Amino acid sequence: MTLQQEIVGNAMQMAVVNLTPGQTVYCEAGKFLFKTANVSMETRLSGPDRGGRDQGGGGMGGMLRQAMGTAMQVGQRALAGESLAFQYFTSTQGEGTVGFAGVLPGEMRALELAGNRAWFAEKDAFVAAESTVDFGIAFQGGRTGMSGGEGFVLEKFTGTGTVIICGAGNFIDLNPADFGGRIEVDTGCIVAFEEGIEYGVQRIGGLNRQGLMNAVFGGEGLSLATLEGNGRVILQSLTIEGLANALKKAQGGDKQGPTGGLFSTHAG
Repeated sequence: MTLQQEIVGNAMQMAVVNLTPGQTVYCEAGKFLFKTANVSMETRLSGPDRGGRDQGGGGMGGMLRQAMGTAMQVGQRALAGESLAFQYFTSTQGEGTVGFAGVLPGEMRALELAGNRAWFAEKDAFVAAESTVDFGIAFQGGRTGMSGGEGFVLEKFTGTGTVIICGAGNFIDLNPADFGGRIEVDTGCIVAFEEGIEYGVQRIGGLNRQGLMNAVFGGEGLSLATLEGNGRVILQSLTIEGLANALKKAQGGDKQGPTGGLFSTHAG
């Protein structure tokens, strides 16, 4: 069943979800806004169930396998800097309503998974999903991650149903196939992309005068993200680092100055 949801607002959007009796939606801890009284709330460390809590079989062995699986999920999320817990909301009597929001001013988007293609998203993009959607962590590999910064750890959504994501600023939808099969973007501008899109990182120019000018004064650092293939890509107009630097500048503490991204101070 498709999740009944409506995204409302402008500068900082919210998702209002209508639950049918017995339907469950879960969110990352900290992104819940409100609920009606007939919706129960439960906080758990584990991901969504598939027909029962004990999926490893009966007895002590099944309980141990379940505990080990939960510990692995929590460990991955901790390593990725994600929230350790999920909050689950179930309508217990009739139809219920739950509201969610992101943590930065910007847009939200509802993605529909058909089970044949996963979605990948930047860290902290996940807001909420129905219980038929699995949330996981994808690591993009040492070389790509070391070069790409934001791209090292990605959220991965599989299964079927609706997942709601958020980003900063405004969204634009692109398909690299419409632009010769490849687009190059600021690493902090990627919100999400479909499975089948190849993600990579490339150095901006060579180690020559123009390459150094791009890196030092261009505001992008040494690398750009590359997205290749045929599939949907969602980009955001505002980066977290850009927002942090704008706030520092407004407070009289501009750490970026004239040298752009290479020597800018990352918020942390």
